[in-house]
Amino acid sequence: MSVSFGRLERSGHERTYKVTEGEAREAAHALVPLAQVPLSASELESYLGSAADMLRGLVDQADFKAFIFPLMFFKRISDVYLEEYTAALAASGEDHEFAAFVENHRFVIPDGCLWDDVRARTSNVGQALVTAFRGIEKANPDALYGIFGNAPWTNKQQLPDAKLLTLIEHFSSRSLASSVVPPDVFGAAYEYLIKRFADQSNKKAGEYYTPRPVVALMVNILDPKESEYVYDPACGTGGMLIEVIEHVKAAGGRPQLLWGKLYGQEKVLTTSGIARMNLLLHGVEDFEVIRGDTLRDPAFYDRDRLARFDCVIANPPFSLKKWGEVEWSSDPWGRNKLGGVPPASYADWAWVQHMVTSADPVTGRVAVVLPQGALFRGGKEKAIREHILKSDLIEAVIGLAPNLFYGTGLAACIMVLRCRKPAERRDKVLMVNAETLFRKGRNQNTLEPEHAAAILDAYIAFADDPGFAHVADTAEITANDYNLNIPLYVAPKQGSEKLTLEQALANLADARLQAQATRAALETELAKWGL
Repeated sequence: MSVSFGRLERSGHERTYKVTEGEAREAAHALVPLAQVPLSASELESYLGSAADMLRGLVDQADFKAFIFPLMFFKRISDVYLEEYTAALAASGEDHEFAAFVENHRFVIPDGCLWDDVRARTSNVGQALVTAFRGIEKANPDALYGIFGNAPWTNKQQLPDAKLLTLIEHFSSRSLASSVVPPDVFGAAYEYLIKRFADQSNKKAGEYYTPRPVVALMVNILDPKESEYVYDPACGTGGMLIEVIEHVKAAGGRPQLLWGKLYGQEKVLTTSGIARMNLLLHGVEDFEVIRGDTLRDPAFYDRDRLARFDCVIANPPFSLKKWGEVEWSSDPWGRNKLGGVPPASYADWAWVQHMVTSADPVTGRVAVVLPQGALFRGGKEKAIREHILKSDLIEAVIGLAPNLFYGTGLAACIMVLRCRKPAERRDKVLMVNAETLFRKGRNQNTLEPEHAAAILDAYIAFADDPGFAHVADTAEITANDYNLNIPLYVAPKQGSEKLTLEQALANLADARLQAQATRAALETELAKWGL
């Protein structure tokens, strides 16, 4: 359905309406969703989850997000636009020209680009979606450019018109206006869906999703304030930035004071779009998330130096290869001054160098997830590690349990750096061995709230706790040749649970049986297809 809300044609100084005032009012009211009872969080999660289930068998689970999130966002902004239009009509005594003013709307939606315009199509639905998406992006270049991504909507073999129409009708069954779904409820449901997709795709999820208990721990350690600037150089779907808002809110602060102070960069187009949607759906009105390669082409700078932030937080890709080490040797931003150039096969310390260079020299705090290999590998990485330690930038190293992160069973760590340590922490590094703090899961382990609380307490206390935490001074670290391997400083408690040889063999036997069963099931399915 295409409706012109009081669109004007100019002829000299005269104005003529393409539709009569009464027709425009009638059309506007017809498009406004009927009043509905507000959706609860569980109802919204079920509604969104059912939409994702409709793609099974057509789209790889790892790609669900590229289709569901744009549709969800399109429906949301269309419903909100109509809600805003109705409110403006009521406030202006049914002045449809006034109701269409850009000032009355969060986003501009051009003629023919509303949800119901696409819903009215019965053929070439994918192309209609693309046309609407590009029209909205073009009309809102500062806020929405590229936000809908580049999913293959026009591929009818993958997404035939009938399936797209079914999906659109499902979304059309409920209003997603703000009066029905407030931003906090919508934001929580959006995060639920991101985690659901991460659970389903697992290995690929490590590229864009960090388990929320780990995110919350990192944010609590940095303790951002409402007046501070925050930056995530590998922001994925925006979870770190969202958690910063939640942290400020929980501390009694005003999250609105963070508007205009949240920054992120993400290399993958679809993922950067999801991050922007995430922030918008949480009600964040002013932020910057830029698509781009952070190490090769950082997006935020101030003339001849990188922009500086109070808090820099990230879970960058582990041990990234071919990351741009050649360009790093002559880096115009001076990041290589922090100990040199990392090796071509491991970008871990390049991320640390970038994040420290992006931190304010007085207030700057950094929290970054790294593979534990970065703590003890030699060569170029050792030189960088030594330089950063001698600069007294590392405040804490927290070793986490294995298999907490998607896509890897390896144990990771959180490294905390501070540009200006308090006097009592200077020339010291807190080492925490939290390898036993987890709840074992079938496919993945979980850091529970009580585990995160224990780690945070250890960070705040900054004191020795035998078998768990140790404050290492410069002399001790130097004696270990700048090796930060956690067991050198904190041996596990003697009473901590260890597998016996018999238990390990039994676990191995179980794993083999599961692998055999999985292989048999796969072969059965392949046989059905004659493969």
